[in-house]
Amino acid sequence: MINMKKVDKYTAKPFVKWVGGKTQLLKDIEKALPKDLLQRESVTYVEPFVGGGAVMFWILQKYPNITRAIINDINEELICTYRVIKSDVESLILELTKIQTEYLALDDVARKDYFLSQRERYNEKRNSDIETAALFIFLNRTCFNGLYRVNSKGMFNVPHGKYTNPKICDEDTLRADSLVLQRVEILCGDFAQTGKYAADNVLYYFDPPYRPLTDTSSFTAYAKCGFDDREQIRLRDFCEQIATCKSLFIASNSDPQNEDNGDDFFDELYNMFTIKRVAAARMINSKGNGRGAISEIMISNVVNAYF
Repeated sequence: MINMKKVDKYTAKPFVKWVGGKTQLLKDIEKALPKDLLQRESVTYVEPFVGGGAVMFWILQKYPNITRAIINDINEELICTYRVIKSDVESLILELTKIQTEYLALDDVARKDYFLSQRERYNEKRNSDIETAALFIFLNRTCFNGLYRVNSKGMFNVPHGKYTNPKICDEDTLRADSLVLQRVEILCGDFAQTGKYAADNVLYYFDPPYRPLTDTSSFTAYAKCGFDDREQIRLRDFCEQIATCKSLFIASNSDPQNEDNGDDFFDELYNMFTIKRVAAARMINSKGNGRGAISEIMISNVVNAYF
């Protein structure tokens, strides 16, 4: 059982590092929300590409009038981890503590061997839900740059990272997250399945795999099926669909004009909606000088926002 008094001291936040995580853009996302969101009653929040959950954990803590929340992702192991954190966080903490103790006791060479053996075990996909969730978090905390990437067969293939003292088991965050997740419905599959929740007083936030800015900058392999321009167009069609049901939405994506001023892909695709450009930092790049400020786009049908 979760110790409620202890949890109250901590804020729920992402339990994994995630490429494109939205923690740094929360202020911009808040500006895109309806000005009267806090005054609305019984709001439903839907996030079809939940990823690390930065927006979900933030918005559910800031807006207590969101009485129902639905999250979804196509990554089965990620969703398994969310479900375990919601339903059996203490067993997960025990398993992670065991892994953390074993890993931190090793030297650098032995740590790499341990990582590779656990990666192989993870990819065999014959583990219990608790084991899957623990391995998912362990690999995320100890792999290169916290990147999640799979090959065409769906096998996680990110190499070992070099961290001196990684926090593999963050008990406080896991317990705080579990508390928030008690009012969340957790789905796994294609984003389109969340369309059944579209209605008035429903707010969607979309953070899909970003359209790559260059041929070598793609980090969209969260699942073996990928997410190409046809999928981006299908997502636009979905946004139009939920808008006709009077749902509000905000969507984030890359800004092609960082590389090509003439690339109007998203400007043309979403020309019936509002598009804003916001500053973001490129957080993951193998070269230090490749990390810096760029713009991202924010698309919305909210008309009474602070933007």
